[in-house]
Amino acid sequence: MIRRQIALELGTVVPIIRLRDNIQLNPSQYIIKIKGIQVTEGEIMFDHYMAMNPGYVEEEIAGIPTTEPSFGLPAIWITESQREMAESLGYTVVDPPSIIATHLTEVIRRHIAELLTRQDVSNLIDNLKESNPAVVDELTPALLGLGDIQKVLQNLLVEGISIRDLLSIFEILADKAPTTRDTDVLTEYVRQGLKSAISGKYFVPNEKTDVVTLDPKVEQEIMGSIKQTDQGAYLTLDPETIKKIMDSTEVEIKKLEDVGKMPIVVCSPIVRMYYKKLTEEYFKDLIVVSFSEIESNVELQSVGMVTLNNDN
Repeated sequence: MIRRQIALELGTVVPIIRLRDNIQLNPSQYIIKIKGIQVTEGEIMFDHYMAMNPGYVEEEIAGIPTTEPSFGLPAIWITESQREMAESLGYTVVDPPSIIATHLTEVIRRHIAELLTRQDVSNLIDNLKESNPAVVDELTPALLGLGDIQKVLQNLLVEGISIRDLLSIFEILADKAPTTRDTDVLTEYVRQGLKSAISGKYFVPNEKTDVVTLDPKVEQEIMGSIKQTDQGAYLTLDPETIKKIMDSTEVEIKKLEDVGKMPIVVCSPIVRMYYKKLTEEYFKDLIVVSFSEIESNVELQSVGMVTLNNDN
């Protein structure tokens, strides 16, 4: 079910998931490995349920404190006999198999880009070729190799963008590949072409959405530090400037998080990719969208601006 759900959501096939017994683990412990390397772990209490307070529970219930493994939220273990009471008080109550399933799904989502192999890409291309041979023949191998296409698809998946609409992705790549082979730049073109999907993922039409924007000075600073090489472009910002931008980003996105909103930073198309790369190490799940990826029927309200001054 998890594999089917991810395939529908992101348009890519998840490898077979193998379950193994490991006597070196505690009886209540499980670990999740990708390509043989442990990426995360969790503990569950059998014959118990996990209860989480969604924020509006007025009367608390007694239980064993724990942490929900997928999102790191505070939770408590309760017994079967407390379950009904907890639900009536407004707690979200989950059983152990659902906890592991949710955790596994989140881990797969986070690592889906590195799970996409060249063979997977080759299979996707073969499927597309059956219905749309013209665009496939135009694009590969003449304009882009398998590895280049894989890199663009991985770039999209890293930021949670579905690759289900492979036809549109290939048509954009066929249009743009004659002018650039830089997979990062091609990814940005594809994102702009998938505007309605990206806009629909983060924004509700005709509704106001609170976002954080970048000060034009920050954008200029980023643009001025781009160095082009044969291997692609990179930033040459000095550590102090990076620290100022990161500190300001942290302050601004906290404003949205504190009111329970998803932190979204909106910037100009030319800066998006570089700002996203800059913030990746510090704010892994930060959503960065360019103005070209937002439909015109979306209303944005800037509640903060990332600046180079430390007094914001």
